[in-house]
Amino acid sequence: MESPLVLVEHDGPVAVVTINRPDKLNALNLAVLRALTTAFHALLVGEPPPRAAILTGAGDKAFVAGADIAEMRALAPAQAKAMSDTGHRLGALLEAAPFPVLAAVNGFALGGGCELALACDFIYASDRAKFGQPEVNLGVIPGFGGTQRLGRRVGVGRARELVYTGDILDAQAALGIGLVNAVVPHAELRAKVLEVAHKIASKGPLAVAQAKRVMLRGADADLAVANELEAQAFGGLFGSADQREGMAAFLEKRKAAFTGG
Repeated sequence: MESPLVLVEHDGPVAVVTINRPDKLNALNLAVLRALTTAFHALLVGEPPPRAAILTGAGDKAFVAGADIAEMRALAPAQAKAMSDTGHRLGALLEAAPFPVLAAVNGFALGGGCELALACDFIYASDRAKFGQPEVNLGVIPGFGGTQRLGRRVGVGRARELVYTGDILDAQAALGIGLVNAVVPHAELRAKVLEVAHKIASKGPLAVAQAKRVMLRGADADLAVANELEAQAFGGLFGSADQREGMAAFLEKRKAAFTGG
């Protein structure tokens, strides 16, 4: 029996989602994209939902080495567009989730793999990780958001250079341009990302969700509009049990016990 394409584990309030196709370096095909979408939909409706999630790849070589070229090569234009739409829906789902999604990049993150990591809130990389959008080597362009999210992450000029040349960056170079948040020794990656995810999970979940929503929606808005989004979210949180608990805990010099209410 084949292993599931996507594995989901729970470490307390943290969900760990693993793309489980190590024999193909976790390459993305339509089935994997659909399985990831199903997995994250299930987390969204879980009771309770996680307070943070980690996305990573199985094995010791790749987060996601790219899209499955053997499957893609025979696609007609309409089929390719449909696959791109599926990838975009997954990226939008990760961005819209009320909990942060942290990418733990444990190896190659090329093409669709880099795009998947870019849809996460931020990225931690193994010192063995490699990043790039090499689609021009295949006569196509990034199709899961790379032409858009990469520039928003590292700046338009640097993104154009990477997309046009198809160059591959090692982890330190990716850190240097702001593509990743930190580089850690390969053997310590999972522990490091779990540590950060649990730190986030200990905070007020409504506050974290609103911070994520406002930062995403305000990123491309006029500053005045974005600041109004912030003010509305700030005010709205004052009607929550978490706000009352958080401020009471601060004044009483104890750890807050947030419930998400």
